[in-house]
Amino acid sequence: MNAQRDIKPQFDPNAGSPALLGAEPDGDGVNFALFSDHAERVELCLFSPDGKTQTHALDLPQMEGGIWHGYLPGVRPGQLYGYRVHGPYAPQEGHRFNPAKLVLDPYARKLAGELIWNDALFGYPVGKDDLSKDDRDSAPFMPKAVVVDPAFDWEADAALAHPWEKTLIYEAHVKGLTMRHDGVTQADRGTFAGLGAPAVIDHLKALCVTAVELLPVQGFLQDRHLVENGRSNYWGYNTLTFFAPEARYLKSGKIGEVKQTIKRLHDAGIEVLLDVVYNHTAEGNEMGPTLSFRGIDNASYYRLSPDDPRHCFDTTGCGNTLNVAHPMVLRMVLDSLRYWVEAMHVDGFRFDLASTLGREAEGFEREGAFFAAIRQDPVLSRVKLIAEPWDIGEGGYQVGGFPWPFREWNDKARDDLRAFWRRDPGQAGRVAQRLLGSPTQFHHSRRPATSSVNFLAAHDGFTLWDTVSYNDKHNDANGEDGRDGHDNNLSHNMGAEGPSGDPGIDHGRARRVKAMLASVLMAQGVPMLLAGDEFGNSQGGNNNGYAQDNETTWLDWHTARDDIQGAVKALTALRRDLGLSQPRFAQGPDGAEGGAPVARWLNPAGGEMDETAWDGAQAFGLWLDLPQGGAALVYMNAGDDTPLALPDGNWRWAIDTSRDPVTPEGEAPPGTLPGQAVLVFVA
Repeated sequence: MNAQRDIKPQFDPNAGSPALLGAEPDGDGVNFALFSDHAERVELCLFSPDGKTQTHALDLPQMEGGIWHGYLPGVRPGQLYGYRVHGPYAPQEGHRFNPAKLVLDPYARKLAGELIWNDALFGYPVGKDDLSKDDRDSAPFMPKAVVVDPAFDWEADAALAHPWEKTLIYEAHVKGLTMRHDGVTQADRGTFAGLGAPAVIDHLKALCVTAVELLPVQGFLQDRHLVENGRSNYWGYNTLTFFAPEARYLKSGKIGEVKQTIKRLHDAGIEVLLDVVYNHTAEGNEMGPTLSFRGIDNASYYRLSPDDPRHCFDTTGCGNTLNVAHPMVLRMVLDSLRYWVEAMHVDGFRFDLASTLGREAEGFEREGAFFAAIRQDPVLSRVKLIAEPWDIGEGGYQVGGFPWPFREWNDKARDDLRAFWRRDPGQAGRVAQRLLGSPTQFHHSRRPATSSVNFLAAHDGFTLWDTVSYNDKHNDANGEDGRDGHDNNLSHNMGAEGPSGDPGIDHGRARRVKAMLASVLMAQGVPMLLAGDEFGNSQGGNNNGYAQDNETTWLDWHTARDDIQGAVKALTALRRDLGLSQPRFAQGPDGAEGGAPVARWLNPAGGEMDETAWDGAQAFGLWLDLPQGGAALVYMNAGDDTPLALPDGNWRWAIDTSRDPVTPEGEAPPGTLPGQAVLVFVA
């Protein structure tokens, strides 16, 4: 080792290229390239295989357009490296260069080692103000980037590209889904290998899931305050690297494990969507650590206060905002997205706090640079794109405001359906909108009826079972004195706070949950299920499980309810077999055009709903004629039992969520519409 260290590697002055950012091996060596518009010098630091010893420090020899680069012969995949970037330490001007701090390559494909919290990770002396510089070496406490061989035998794997109208999304956490599943071997639990287990895939297929949406799997940071208080960042919305997968989810330690799991899911007809966080990074505000972007070029990578660039401009609530208005930062985001599509074969993305990505100088702009870049990109414009259409900044709530081809999480559907089923007054008309895909929000700008992603619960908030089991959040374990998590959960405990031994309460909860699931699965738009909601999973009333990497958030497969699971399977199969969801918005009988469903609204007595009938209504029906032929009647009753008269026709009774199982077998249509239930009839 010492002999090798004595032979200093030399850059090939004729082979370096600024075209490919990151570390690109070609079999004979590696091209290193890093963007920093304000740097004065960039050192490439090579490390021993255990990451503990810096073996060489070499100045990148060339720079053009702010891209520092050099080709180093003899370097092979597996080499550990980092950078030290020299430039002004002038926080009041927005610059925080400090070569004592080893910084990660933003394009790193893999990380080796974990970050160890130490004051040396900060560019300034902790406990003092940030105007003075800390000269301690941070390398012993930093993970290192790894040069990666991209080779993988994908065989015949290709993008599935399921149409949106045939899509059913299942939001899941790699670890939480697999940690307590008996069908996953102990060694594979909590990893991508576990996600690809046959038992997990068989479960998804039985639910007719067409796409699994994974909470963040890009490498993320464990927040210092959580670690010091014995907790962890479980969800992963604290990204450290946009290219490398989270090392904790790799049983093998190799990124090929991710590819193998994606291939297995594709073989089962299931797409893979990633929840991605390009709105902020793990470095926090100006008082946070110097780990990557801050030490590479703070003034380029982050939005800074226009009045005082010493401070970050934060629209995310997470301390900083990534500056996607900068062309090279935008390029990094697009390169990252394309990498996950082209190299890792993922099928699409859900963008966390997506309003931040659309922020221009004057605020949110649906025709802004980020959306324009995505829409014209020949790779990214073809995959599934979903926006979380809000952030905490002024004008950040933008449900319905995103451009095609984006789809959007629709929290209005969540809230209206929750309120309707807990019998809040005046909700029927709002729920009718949700059944048609929320045309008030989305039927404009030539957007399709699949623009709305409808859901009842997501990772952030109560699980569906907890919405019928708790009136209040129970977040004591988070250590924030109950200040965290939503207060407006639109929940109802049905007579007891938390678990109940009362059979009546238990039956009522299951009945309401099945009706709620039916209302989402029988609606136009794209349905999304939170993992575990299909069998009544609970988090004990914790509606903000971000710091609970334990049995609070890991799915409890041992208490899975067959009644709810059976209902979901019947509903998803019916939705699929009917071709219920359509790309065109439904029209009324008088204004129907070819290719669009025809919608009629009925009261339980068989007549049409007039304007006055919606006031105070707790029961109504939707008659939907489908353009490919066939029709469905969907009756919803949040109130008490009421007489039911079907319109003329030959109707098969397909679903009754008040029953167990929910599929009446060959029975004649009933004369009663049960309370707290959904009935579906098929022509």
